[in-house]
Amino acid sequence: MELDRALFHDISINTLYAGLVLLFFVIIERALTYAWLGLKAKRIAGVVASGSVKPADFSGSDILSRSMAEYVAAQQPATMGRAGVEDLGAALYIDVDSRVSQRLWILDTIVTAAPLLGLLGTILGIMDTFNALSSGGISDPAAVSRGIASALLATALGIGTALFGLLGHNILHRRAESLCEMFKGFLLRTTTV
Repeated sequence: MELDRALFHDISINTLYAGLVLLFFVIIERALTYAWLGLKAKRIAGVVASGSVKPADFSGSDILSRSMAEYVAAQQPATMGRAGVEDLGAALYIDVDSRVSQRLWILDTIVTAAPLLGLLGTILGIMDTFNALSSGGISDPAAVSRGIASALLATALGIGTALFGLLGHNILHRRAESLCEMFKGFLLRTTTV
């Protein structure tokens, strides 16, 4: 059974293009989400700095505001002991961290897979070029050069995709950590029990 290397070469390049588009959309979506959460965090910081906080001070549909409202509400009737408040704070932090960091794994996966997929496309493209040389006896150096250039496109695309994704991932990952650390600070400053 003969493999159609040209088909697999095209599949690897098209998969890299799809990964690049997915990277772009995830980076834009996360950047907008983090900008919105940054604004919410500034508002929460103002409320926390005022001293006296009530659950109603944290109105909003975002994860930070909802979590802060739940944390402050749990302390109001003082029915929950210090250990319970600490456990709630830890659970809320884990929830906020997972929601803020969601979809970053997509960037990490594409960054890891893109160079390998590009290398696979290059190998298949060069194998296809050598197969055409051996079977057809092509003596035109320009045709061979075009075949090799087409094969190397996969490597360039894979490395370019990985670099773009790595840059986006590192910037967004740092922003996600910053938001989670701010949330942890809010929890610590609003603990009253």
